[in-house]
Amino acid sequence: MAVTSARALRDGERVLAGTGIPMVAATLAKYTHAPNLSILIEAGYAQAMPVHPFVGTADNRALYRATIFTTALDVNGMTLHRGKVDTGFLTGIEVDVYGNLNLTVAPSWEAPSKRVSGGGGANDIASMAERILVIMKHERRRFPENVSHNTAPGHIDGLDARERAGLRGKGPDLVFTNLAVLGFDKEDKRMNLISLHPGVTLEEVKANTQFELMIPDPVPSTEPP
Repeated sequence: MAVTSARALRDGERVLAGTGIPMVAATLAKYTHAPNLSILIEAGYAQAMPVHPFVGTADNRALYRATIFTTALDVNGMTLHRGKVDTGFLTGIEVDVYGNLNLTVAPSWEAPSKRVSGGGGANDIASMAERILVIMKHERRRFPENVSHNTAPGHIDGLDARERAGLRGKGPDLVFTNLAVLGFDKEDKRMNLISLHPGVTLEEVKANTQFELMIPDPVPSTEPP
């Protein structure tokens, strides 16, 4: 998951990456094919060269060799809201057919059985970055037709919904899971299958997805690490 998603990051981009696998992938990209990648962290620092994973944005390991140490207001306000972030890199507990993300509660706000840490800056990132990459484990409960709670908007309900809502950027671009790489149709914005990871069957992906995916014929295989 980390290797496959790292390949989607481009040299010279500004990426606002969340903690966990998104930061692992961003760091991998910077140490390999994208040395000029600028990694932004919500807490207010940028262009670090981490050598250890970190547990949150307040963890000092996240700012090793950073060239910018400022505030969350600068990163999220002066950079993100001014349209200066090329890629937002997010995860969640659910992602639906249009790439909307739930980072809040399941199965519903009215009758929750699970509450997680919350969205933090995810809504801002999803609404304002030029494009969004999503990474999460591919399980049936995590891939519903509609998210239980829309913390961070994707393509909302498809077509030109983002534009009508006044959101900046193109929305979700790619979804990376432990089974496959997924994308979104250019017209109706529904999720589609791009490639299967080696050893994974199409039946496994279908069984772990609650909605019908658009599937190419033939189905490409993901290049292994």
